Amino acid sequence: MKNIQKEKLFTSKFIQKFLDNESSASLKNKNKFTEIASSLAYYLQSFSNVNKFLDYVCLILKHIFNEKIIVIIPLNYDGEVWHENIKISANNRFLKIQQEINSFLYKFDFSKNFKIKEILTFEKTLKNNFKEYTIETKKILSRGKCRGFIYIFNNNLSKESISDDSNFIFIQNCLAVGLENYCLIKTKKKHENVDREISTGAEIQSQLLPDYCPIIYGVDLAAHCRPALQLGGDYYDFMSLKTNISEKRKEKARWALVIGDVMGKGIPAGLLMTMLRGMLRAEVLTGLPPDRILHDLNQLAINDLDQSHRFVTLFYSDYDPRTRKLRFANAAHNPPLLWKNSDQKIIKLDAEGFVLGLQKNAEYSCGEIKLSENDLLLYYTDGVIDTSNSLGERFDEDRLIKTLSKLCKQSYTSQEILNKIFKKLDDFTGQNRHLEDDASMVVFQLK
Repeated sequence: MKNIQKEKLFTSKFIQKFLDNESSASLKNKNKFTEIASSLAYYLQSFSNVNKFLDYVCLILKHIFNEKIIVIIPLNYDGEVWHENIKISANNRFLKIQQEINSFLYKFDFSKNFKIKEILTFEKTLKNNFKEYTIETKKILSRGKCRGFIYIFNNNLSKESISDDSNFIFIQNCLAVGLENYCLIKTKKKHENVDREISTGAEIQSQLLPDYCPIIYGVDLAAHCRPALQLGGDYYDFMSLKTNISEKRKEKARWALVIGDVMGKGIPAGLLMTMLRGMLRAEVLTGLPPDRILHDLNQLAINDLDQSHRFVTLFYSDYDPRTRKLRFANAAHNPPLLWKNSDQKIIKLDAEGFVLGLQKNAEYSCGEIKLSENDLLLYYTDGVIDTSNSLGERFDEDRLIKTLSKLCKQSYTSQEILNKIFKKLDDFTGQNRHLEDDASMVVFQLK
């Protein structure tokens, strides 16, 4: 059958004409059923209107099993009884009982949050209302999941069952596939909408991270965040403590440098990171020392973090280009690695402090260090050192320290060092393996 001919079978006009036709011509003829089966298979391949599909199934049932009344009760995408698509297959001589069934279905109060086990109550009531019929029940199953129910009304005088008929089983299976396909289409559309929303969220979040590194007098900066998913929970920022001065004067003003990590990844972590960024930016403008900033930030965010059952690690520092002094406080974040050029070795910058969102009255220590020419600081999140390869080995902190030491002994810019560390991570994890967690790094190097 040509596609154009098949498509004619799917029009409402054709279905209505066929349903109204009381011709006694039987579709049990092998060639005729092959034609209908072929068109049904084509419909399954291309249909988008589930109502017409169910009408077409009823059409076939009516003319193959014209002595039966068959009720189809499909379940919708959410697993609820699909009221508007309940169908009855019956010849015109059963109009009275068909009207009675329709009235019964209309009056029966299906629960909005329908559960499969509730169908037993419905079936019991149905049988009590139509005692003159023996009612068979068949589930419409697809991949082990119930997609609806078929009820076959048999006159008590007739003991003949059609549930084992090969034609009936074929139509029942086609019906299951059709309803399953419709649900898959709905699921696909839902996922496409979610993907669009996530992409939009990821775009907005990427705009919240600094587009570029600011110019700080005597400093070479580079930074990059590589999220494990589209949305990430890593955060870094650079903020001038003076907002109402010229860009030239900002270069020599005090700057806040911060890096943080929300527990987990994906949408929840991304939303919390965005919330925390707004709170922190407001706190920074107070000009308080780092320990006070973390203390106040913790008190502001603890209720939201507690409700989300998440916490945040954060390293906050401020740098004065005129004195080269760096003050810092740590909320249990990975301590930055400081390359002391004069000693040709790496030390960790750390200070005592709890994670944000764990303890309401948490206290934080403040450290201070004076930096020298060619000193370098590497701020990073745990996604860097927790990266694993195909053997399950972690990149770990020792490997990061060794890699950084080698790079610091050569005359690389901050951006070159950042690129080479990420390249080292990629080589370590191997091809076609993604980071398991968000990985962010900031390289702060004195000229």
